Amino acid sequence: MLTSLFAMLVLVAEPSAKPNVLVILADDLGFSDLGCYGGEIPTPHLDALAASGIRMSRMYNTARCWPSRSALLTGYYAQQIRRDSVPGVNPSGSQGKRPDWAPLLPAMLRPAGYRSYHSGKWHVDGLRLPSGFDRSYSLEDHDHYFSPRNHFEDDRKLPPVDPAKPEYVTETIANHAIKCLSDHAQHHQDSPFFSYVAFTAPHFPLMAPADAVARHRQRYLDGWEKARQARWTKQKAFNVLAGEISLVERNQGPPYPFPKALEKLGAGEINLPLPWDTLTDKQKNFQADKMAIHAAMVEILDSQVG
Repeated sequence: MLTSLFAMLVLVAEPSAKPNVLVILADDLGFSDLGCYGGEIPTPHLDALAASGIRMSRMYNTARCWPSRSALLTGYYAQQIRRDSVPGVNPSGSQGKRPDWAPLLPAMLRPAGYRSYHSGKWHVDGLRLPSGFDRSYSLEDHDHYFSPRNHFEDDRKLPPVDPAKPEYVTETIANHAIKCLSDHAQHHQDSPFFSYVAFTAPHFPLMAPADAVARHRQRYLDGWEKARQARWTKQKAFNVLAGEISLVERNQGPPYPFPKALEKLGAGEINLPLPWDTLTDKQKNFQADKMAIHAAMVEILDSQVG
């Protein structure tokens, strides 16, 4: 998967057995963020998976997180299951309920003897266990990354995490997935498993530990044009993409009202992909900080895969 998130299938089993399936989903990840797709962010564990598997170069994904999740878990285009709208066809499609004829993957795997586990962000209609999962940790705190407050285990609400003992949610999600697989190995080793690990990272808001951010800040002080060109050069060397790099659409901003964000974030924020050399020093520093935080979020995610 690419554009807004990355999903990788890892099949681990004897050739004659039903494969175990692990789906790793990163939320709003650009596919060129990963080292195996030309990115400068260190992602050695995901790169190792790619080196022993397949890197796709022809694929489709929606540009938003929640239509992508539904498409991934049902096998249908998001528009088919009312999770995204098509102007002039189903303009209210993004608000509709998923049809009954589109069950989620774990419900279809259960008759084949699979046990299914969910860890992380949900953002799909319905509850996890009735949808076919045997165990679930659902994080509903989509607006911050430290010390979850609104989270559920097996569809039962958990108490908030003590801020005095903070947790970074990327690690919380990975730890639950590991716990489920450890339990599976001890008590259900005769059954195949499907594990859906749905990280929130690197979806906004941009949040990461300060020491992780500091490791990346220097690399982005030269601006996004140089980073973009460096990624493209690597992608061509990797034979991932061909042709020429597309022009930046300088007049295309975010598809939502931005004045409030500008007011909230201050003079360092901008609402268009302007040339780096036209920015003020304050804007350059703020944008470099944002790119460094994003990189830190991706690097931490990769470390949890490892």
